[in-house]
Amino acid sequence: MTTIDAHIEPGHAAASADPSSRARSGRLATIAAWLTTSDHKRLGRMMFAVGLLALLGVAIVGGLVTLERIDVDSTSLDAGSIDQLLALARVGLAFFAVLPIVLGLAVAVVPLQLGARALAFPRLAAAGFWAWFFGMALVVASIVANGGPGGGASRYVALYIASFGVMLGGLTMVAISLATTVLTTRAPGMNMRRVPLFSWSVLVTALGLIVMLPVVIGATIYLYVSYRYNRAPFGGNAGILDWTGFSLTQPQTYLYALPAVGFFAELVPVAARKRMPQRQIVLAGLGLVGVAAIAGVTQLPHVLPWRGSKLNLGHFFWTKVGDLLDYGLFNVLPVLGAVIVLLLAPLAFVKSKPKITAAFVFGLFGLLMILAGMIGGLLYGVLDLGLQGTVFEEGAYTYVGYGALLGALGAVTHWGPKLWGRKIADAPAILLALVGALGALLASLPYYIAGFADQPAGAVTFDYSGPHELWNVLAMIGHGLVALTVLAFAGLAVKSFTSGETVGDDPWNGQTLEWATSSPAPENNFAEIHTVMSPEPLLDLKPETV
Repeated sequence: MTTIDAHIEPGHAAASADPSSRARSGRLATIAAWLTTSDHKRLGRMMFAVGLLALLGVAIVGGLVTLERIDVDSTSLDAGSIDQLLALARVGLAFFAVLPIVLGLAVAVVPLQLGARALAFPRLAAAGFWAWFFGMALVVASIVANGGPGGGASRYVALYIASFGVMLGGLTMVAISLATTVLTTRAPGMNMRRVPLFSWSVLVTALGLIVMLPVVIGATIYLYVSYRYNRAPFGGNAGILDWTGFSLTQPQTYLYALPAVGFFAELVPVAARKRMPQRQIVLAGLGLVGVAAIAGVTQLPHVLPWRGSKLNLGHFFWTKVGDLLDYGLFNVLPVLGAVIVLLLAPLAFVKSKPKITAAFVFGLFGLLMILAGMIGGLLYGVLDLGLQGTVFEEGAYTYVGYGALLGALGAVTHWGPKLWGRKIADAPAILLALVGALGALLASLPYYIAGFADQPAGAVTFDYSGPHELWNVLAMIGHGLVALTVLAFAGLAVKSFTSGETVGDDPWNGQTLEWATSSPAPENNFAEIHTVMSPEPLLDLKPETV
């Protein structure tokens, strides 16, 4: 397929128009250029930055919720705000942070990987960004004003529902732009088998979101109409998460984290300094993770009810076969896909001289956390374990979300030189990767243990035997470490990308097309369109490294 050039944003000449007022008009022109941009590199960086800031807030809210759970006999916060905080932490992790962060990275990087000059439908992506941004802001404002799930102010509950739909609509627009980019703007010779692994994972994610998010938006529309005119069918403010919560649990969250899995797969051959072995199987593995999107479309829990039955033996057998197939399709296949990626990675390091970077450490820990969340999702779906309605699911959700975060921070470390022309030093970045991984572990694993001890979900006052103070203190420390990691990484990135070490066009000895252009990448990405002859087009020009 040949490259289809999307609209390319013209240069902004206003910044240097009038020498007498250059400083003032230059600042205004720069701000206007960023606010009105349809350049994918700027748009992606804005989406990532806002998502990272939102993630910092989500980690703080998560820490406040766990703080409330330490003393089960009293609460520090107003009792009426607990439901709103719980909803903010859950909605925020998925739709304020994880999805915008990974989609923002994809917007910035995917056109470069494909050898394209621009993003397909760039104005649609820009409109999606602003719809998501203002929708998110209104969701937060409505919760602050006592709206949202369980809120007592009717007009702000309605505002929450409407804003939630607008926010998801914006993310859907970005997904449409990304899917179209991968499908239509590839360099000549780049068939689907030659698409870079990260871009392939973005395609699967985008197509999954295009299928799933409209279902959530449709449910939101029903909720809004019901809330405004007849609250009985959907339970009013108390039923909001009951009808939209399917998008905020496993296995749907695996789809949101899939680009982080794809990033790790992308980085393995770069770290090993050789072509990726069994690449087609890795592509299949990434595709299997995308099956999670279908679970979101069904809007149903896919569990394994193995309890005894009074039915006749034949009916019991076929019922259990159906349960196994349903459970396996929606829960096991996505996990199998991620396991395939992890197990095939060591093959690339056989007889190689690897170079382990901070980006690889971030990516590896990110994948391990995501897999821990996936395994938790498998266990949660087995009803005989008695985990339904406990904080065990929250632990799995946090594992997946924070694992995706670690992968995203690794992606910024890896592709930062291509976007800013400078790189982050490995030593402090590796330290932050270790701190972030410890934070993700502490924020999640204690709730696995507390879930088996029957600590209820969605509650801050409860009673069960066991050291519940210990588990909740550890979870609070974990959220704090994640917030510290985000804050420290943001400071390190700003310092590095403004005054850090400058690098060449290909600092990592890359294999894909983004490293064939200058650093930072120019406005139109490439001076000439490259013809691709293999999945590693840059290695074809470096025969000595193959």
